[in-house]
Amino acid sequence: MNPRKTDKADLEKKKGLYLQIGIVLALSMVWMAFEWKTFESGPSSLGTLDNVVIDDDMIATNRKPPPPPPPPPAVIEIINIVDDKVEIDEIQLESTEFDDDEDIELIDEIDDDEIYNFVNVESRPIFPGCENLSTEEERSNCFALETQRFVLRNFEFPEMAIQMGIQGKVWVEFVVDKSGLVTGVAIVRGVDKLLDDESLRVVKKLPRMKPAKVGGRSVSMRYSLPINARLQ
Repeated sequence: MNPRKTDKADLEKKKGLYLQIGIVLALSMVWMAFEWKTFESGPSSLGTLDNVVIDDDMIATNRKPPPPPPPPPAVIEIINIVDDKVEIDEIQLESTEFDDDEDIELIDEIDDDEIYNFVNVESRPIFPGCENLSTEEERSNCFALETQRFVLRNFEFPEMAIQMGIQGKVWVEFVVDKSGLVTGVAIVRGVDKLLDDESLRVVKKLPRMKPAKVGGRSVSMRYSLPINARLQ
């Protein structure tokens, strides 16, 4: 009997070869797909430029910062302190006994032009409005308080002194003469001409008062007033 298939027609023998050829072809096609490049005929158009936009923020590159706000106005505080530390002269007591044969000297008339210190008077000057107080102590305290209030209301801090930062305590001395007028206004200890001049101006405006008294008669009295002109 003749066989139906020959060895050459048996495909099982060439199965491994065909498998290798298929793998090689498949890898070649994959490699060609990765390496395949396409090129267009020319550069594409980006379109036409219709408008040019200019950003204002890009032009102003050197802007100056706005100026700082002005400082708040200075608060002026004036504190007046009454100087009550005054040295008191010792009183020399002399014997009043005398012999009949001794000549008696007549005492000269009291000098009305003498200026007393406020601790050597029986009653201090009376500021207008303090007359109705009952005791000397109340009237004296009223004089000191009203003098301070008057200076506080009328003192005008010089603008130049505010700008330059000038401040301090100015001591002003004045005399309430026997007619009640304020005279002899002077700077005892100053700070600056601006504050000194304003202190003199205010003290010279003090109203007329009832004068101080010694032994029931009107006398002149000297008074020192500190004006504390301070910026705050």
